[in-house]
Amino acid sequence: MKSPVTSRPESSVQDMFAQSVAVLSRPSPATFERFERRGGLSSALTYVMIAAVVSAVIAALFAGLHSDVTFFGQLLSRLISIPLGFLAYTGAVYLIGRTLFKGTGTYAEVAYSFALFYVPLSIVSTLLGIIPILGWLVMFVIGLVMIYFGFLAAQSSLNLRDQTQAIVTLVLAWIAQLIVAGVIGGLISGLFLTGRVISGN
Repeated sequence: MKSPVTSRPESSVQDMFAQSVAVLSRPSPATFERFERRGGLSSALTYVMIAAVVSAVIAALFAGLHSDVTFFGQLLSRLISIPLGFLAYTGAVYLIGRTLFKGTGTYAEVAYSFALFYVPLSIVSTLLGIIPILGWLVMFVIGLVMIYFGFLAAQSSLNLRDQTQAIVTLVLAWIAQLIVAGVIGGLISGLFLTGRVISGN
């Protein structure tokens, strides 16, 4: 069992990138164990915001291809939905793993571990996702890869050595995240519709 940590250092983006390379090149719970205490929630969110900015800028630049989507609409929606979606998913992983399976990790360890693979894979997915036809295949494959790394990260950050427990935790967290994403998406859409009505567009 992990001992409680009273203070947690914060890693730089450069440090986290190097840790991401290690995690992606040597995937295993043991690799995640090496880094899960190298940073806290602040580091994880800073790292995730990089993925959010890349996704937002690319989506905004290609918004002109869709008549019903504005540049600023895509920019703001991605900047809001990606970090909130990450928090919702990792929060669900933490709560479910701790409550149902008596996981012993902290939320900071869960968020930090998941950020190490989520950010680089999300950026790759965004960059390649704009390629017609091939983009959908790339996004599907990267989605499967993210599931695999999430499985490893859940085992490490929550000490869920039973693989079934880790799988159930991820599935239930995914369902919870979909619900939260639906609510967030509805709120963002409502805000943009309200703005259009007020502006008369």
